[in-house]
Amino acid sequence: MARLILSLEGQVLAEYNMNKERYTVGRLPDNDIRIDNPAVSGHHSLIINILNDSFLEDLNSTNGTYVNGKLIKKHALQHGDVITVGHHQLRFVDQRSEELDQDEFERTMVIPPSAAQVVSARNRAVASGAASADAMATGQHDAPVLKKAKLQVLNGTFAGRELELSKALTTLGRPGVQVAAVTRRSDGFYLVHVESGRTGDYPLVNGEPIGQQAQRLNDNDVIQLAGVKMGFFVD
Repeated sequence: MARLILSLEGQVLAEYNMNKERYTVGRLPDNDIRIDNPAVSGHHSLIINILNDSFLEDLNSTNGTYVNGKLIKKHALQHGDVITVGHHQLRFVDQRSEELDQDEFERTMVIPPSAAQVVSARNRAVASGAASADAMATGQHDAPVLKKAKLQVLNGTFAGRELELSKALTTLGRPGVQVAAVTRRSDGFYLVHVESGRTGDYPLVNGEPIGQQAQRLNDNDVIQLAGVKMGFFVD
């Protein structure tokens, strides 16, 4: 089964499972995917699902339908295609390829922490009151947390991918570019800078650099790390 992820300016707004043969996209209430925006035509575009294939067609919309930045009239959708309708984006996700994507995302962004990184993250978290030394001694043990949380990728190839924050220490990023860790404890989750390729290049939370100290994360915070934007969500 395929699905569409609707977003605006990098913020995920909704997801739609493609379990019907036809889906219309447009501004009017009778559309399967309604986008209430003046830049979107009443009936803007159509998606037809035939067996394992999906096809997109522009319905003579005023502002046109784009796929990966190119104006189209008809297009055979491929996994990862980004459809632009007005100011909104719809990312097409093929479930068969999605499982491969999840593995690729984790290989790309989730880093098995080295001993040095564990020590660095632990020391900064402890210094900031973000964790106890015992809880941060290893990334393999769960710390007691009252709530569950996850990260959801908001941009790029892996937009929509989710990562459960189930470990005491989850190390993210790209070595040599930017690496940070999310620590968890009974009072919440904290983001800690570990290393970067440039001096003073810290991860951002809601557009602001976190600096050397651990920063507590709040529901719906947006983290930017190594060029990837991720939303932090508490279940």
